[in-house]
Amino acid sequence: MSEPTQHPIRFLLSDMDGTLLLPDHSLSQRTLEAVRSLREAGVLFSLATGRPPKAMLQQIEALGVDLPTAAFNGGTLVHPDGSILVAHYLPATAALTTLTLFADLPDIEVWVFSGGDWLAKDPSGPMVPREQHGLGYPPVTVESFEPYLEQIDKIVAASHNTELLIELEAQLLAKVEGQAQVSRSQPVYLDVTAMKANKGEALATLAEFLGVPLEQTAALGDGGNDPAMFHRAGLSIAMGQAEEAVQRQAHVVTGTNTEEGAAQAIERYILPR
Repeated sequence: MSEPTQHPIRFLLSDMDGTLLLPDHSLSQRTLEAVRSLREAGVLFSLATGRPPKAMLQQIEALGVDLPTAAFNGGTLVHPDGSILVAHYLPATAALTTLTLFADLPDIEVWVFSGGDWLAKDPSGPMVPREQHGLGYPPVTVESFEPYLEQIDKIVAASHNTELLIELEAQLLAKVEGQAQVSRSQPVYLDVTAMKANKGEALATLAEFLGVPLEQTAALGDGGNDPAMFHRAGLSIAMGQAEEAVQRQAHVVTGTNTEEGAAQAIERYILPR
C-alpha cells in the first residue's frame, strides 16, 4: 500500500459483488445511505462489475445511479437508458485459445457472455445456481460456442477448485498475452475479456466523460480484476476480505463486505474530503 493523493474526491467507481453487496447479493441500508450521502455531497458515483449490463439493473435503481456504468469488467460502458457508450469484444483468436484450454477440464464450468446472453453448454452445472442467483436470470443452453466467437464480451471458467483456477490463469496469460485480460473477479471465477475490457480503462474513460481528473477519482473493490482501477485512481480502497495481493495494490483497506466495509470507506475516506 502507498500513500493516497489528498485531492478532494469528485467521482467514486465501485465494484459490486463482494464490495457493495452482502454475500446474499443484497444492499444494506447503511450502504444505500452512504451512497446517497455521496450524491448529496456532490460526489459522482457509478459501478464497475464483471456482470452483464442487465444483471446490474436492480442495483442501479436501488442506488440511484444516473451515470454510465461499466459491465464485463469494463468491456461495455452503458448509459442509463441502455445505449452503449463503449464496447470492447474479445478477439476471436483469443476466445478460441481460451475455450480450447478450458475444454473438457474436470471441475471447470465454461460460460460465454455474448449479445446480452449468458451461454452455457450444461445448464445444470453445480456453479449455475450461484451465478443465476447473482444475475437474476438463467443461462441459454447452446451446443457450441463457436457461432459467437466474433462478439464475445466475456468467457468465464467457474469452479470451487480455486487452485486449478490459479493455475489456469497463469497458463492462459502466457497464451493470450497482449490479446486479452485474464483475472479472477472472485476466487471461484476466472474471467477472460478484451485487453481494453478492464476496470482501469473504464475508470479513465468515465472520468474523461465526466470531466473529472483521475487524481480526483476513487476506486473501491475486492477482486483480482479491481487493481486495474486501483492503479489509475487518486484513491484506491480494497475490501477487508480481499486477497492480500489485492490489498497490497490499494492505498487503504476498509472492512469486509459483511462489515459494510464499502459504507465505512465512503464515510471515512471520501466524505471527509
